[in-house]
Amino acid sequence: MERTLRLARLATFAYFGLNGFLMGMWIVHIPVVEDRAGVSHAVLGWLLLLLGGGAFAGMQLTGPLADRFGARRVVPLSAALCSASLVLPGLAEGVWTLGAALLLFGAGNGCLDVSMNTHAVQVERGYRRPVMSAFHAVFSVGGVLAALVGARTLSWGWSAAATLAGMSVLGLVVAVLAAPALLRREPPERSRDSCSQTPETSETPAAGARNRRGTPARIWALAALALMLMLCEGVANDWSVLAMRDVLGAPAATAALAYGAFATAMTVGRLLTDRVVARFGPVAVVRYGALLAAFGLTAVVFSPWIPLALAGWTVFGVGLSGCVPQLFSAAGHADPDAAGANVSRVAGLGYLGMLAGPAVIGPLTHLVPLNVAFLLPVVLCVVAAGTAGILRTGPGKAAGKDGETGKTGKTGEGAPGRERAGAAGISGAAD
Repeated sequence: MERTLRLARLATFAYFGLNGFLMGMWIVHIPVVEDRAGVSHAVLGWLLLLLGGGAFAGMQLTGPLADRFGARRVVPLSAALCSASLVLPGLAEGVWTLGAALLLFGAGNGCLDVSMNTHAVQVERGYRRPVMSAFHAVFSVGGVLAALVGARTLSWGWSAAATLAGMSVLGLVVAVLAAPALLRREPPERSRDSCSQTPETSETPAAGARNRRGTPARIWALAALALMLMLCEGVANDWSVLAMRDVLGAPAATAALAYGAFATAMTVGRLLTDRVVARFGPVAVVRYGALLAAFGLTAVVFSPWIPLALAGWTVFGVGLSGCVPQLFSAAGHADPDAAGANVSRVAGLGYLGMLAGPAVIGPLTHLVPLNVAFLLPVVLCVVAAGTAGILRTGPGKAAGKDGETGKTGKTGEGAPGRERAGAAGISGAAD
């Protein structure tokens, strides 16, 4: 069983890395695709909404399918769809063909995003300790690898169509080779037994039965948290470089370091978060991580110096790094029989938040300077910190002294109780 789990974890790493790589390859080739299709920046901005719409639709479709047929079947098919559709933008020669290509690629990305996170929850349940954040870190590593590969192929003069076609084939190979290692679907009885061992992080079977007719309110609350936190992440993706250049007058090369600092901090933070969650619990990670992010972005808002702003973006990335994986984990563990649907709700609203970043900050810049507009995500981080307790449900609410240590009414023992909660309650004594 241990070897099976280890192989399943490696396969999940492969799919997360593949997803980050495929998205990164598209991002690197956006300027080339734009020129080939003959569209303006403004038109491309509207077409990117189709990418987001396709992703959202794919997420909502795939979640229930993963619950019905098992992530073992859905993940490889989603990875194949995402890989095969990567080549389509490179072949587009006009507005309509590019729009259709982005819609399909977005759908493939959404399907893979939800299905691989659903399987990650299943792997985490098997390990009985936090492992979710490391998967998200590998997604970021996949994006970095895509940037390096894309930069090299572009320097060689390869066309977008040829490069993306080659990466599509590579993606299909990974999708097929990693599939046999995925975990089989757990029997309902086993899933319920697993839940009963960690009451503070999962709903009881009776609660699951009551909520089967609709999405529980707690899932929507987690989704709202994901929307706020991923909007903050989107702000860093879309505006960090511009803020360094326009507000502080940094040269282009120096301004680019702002996003680099943020992305690197996010990746490193996610590699370390699982151990922090096991020690302190997910509520603490989200609460203090969001507060740390608010502190870092506040430094960016008021900084008159480039080094301090770079440090602020780094702290912002460290703070946000562990938050969203904990929301996905908590949603997936809330009801193992509806893990896919619950993850799709949280991921879907979170993705909308990511897209809303530029849409919200842009209009604000007509009223206030760009750095002052960043006070909105600062407020969202503070709100997320104040509501992080939603990750803790059931008996665990009153179990610990402050509700964040992971102590349960069953253990009633200080630190040892917390350690057992962290090892067994992957979904959640805290995240």
